[in-house]
Amino acid sequence: MSKTAIITGASKGIGAATSLSLAKRGYDLFLCGNHSSEELTDVCTKCKAAGVQCATHTGDLSQPEEATTIVKQALSLYPHIDVLINNAGISYVGLMQSLSVEDWHRIVSVNLSAAFHLCQQIVPHMVQQKQGKILNISSIWGVHGASCEVAYSTTKGGLNTFTKALAKELAPSGISVNAIACGMIDTQMNAAFSEEEIAEICEEIPCGRMASAAETGDFIALLLEASPYMTGQIIGFDGGWGV
Repeated sequence: MSKTAIITGASKGIGAATSLSLAKRGYDLFLCGNHSSEELTDVCTKCKAAGVQCATHTGDLSQPEEATTIVKQALSLYPHIDVLINNAGISYVGLMQSLSVEDWHRIVSVNLSAAFHLCQQIVPHMVQQKQGKILNISSIWGVHGASCEVAYSTTKGGLNTFTKALAKELAPSGISVNAIACGMIDTQMNAAFSEEEIAEICEEIPCGRMASAAETGDFIALLLEASPYMTGQIIGFDGGWGV
């Protein structure tokens, strides 16, 4: 029996790469994107080419009711949901005093609250089937914090603690909850950095480079094959940057 995964932020970057990696491994997919249905459709088409079922949904994850819609639609298409990947994320690069209240709340809503709302909707289903895996895509900044990325760092730190607490709560039901703390990944989110800034950052990374989205997606797919005994972990994927 094939496995089914819901992936948020699947239009590009880590989400798109993870979708393709899971499709190659036989997962049926329900892909969620925020604004670009064209990009999301393209990812879905590529996944279907791997011989799996794939459906898409476009909506605003900053709205709590969106989680209900996503899970309801996914369960109307597939008999079971085995994996939830909370990948959707946005950032603001700049001084804290320049960050508007509206932007703060939106970053918290998308990066942290959306994961809570989606888990709240999918967990009863996973409890009923006595198995499931939840993987939250976090960041090295959730562990160490980053200057000029206060809101982003705060939400990722919160996501890490949410992961640990929920893992303890759901372990008796056979559900694992983990997070991957990504380092510098070559995605659009890091497009704000100049080539010089990226070069300086790469000098701090023992591996000496950014990770590609594709290798990040492959690593995520590998984590999903791990025993459910691994739970409550914040797993670094940063080229040694956080050591």
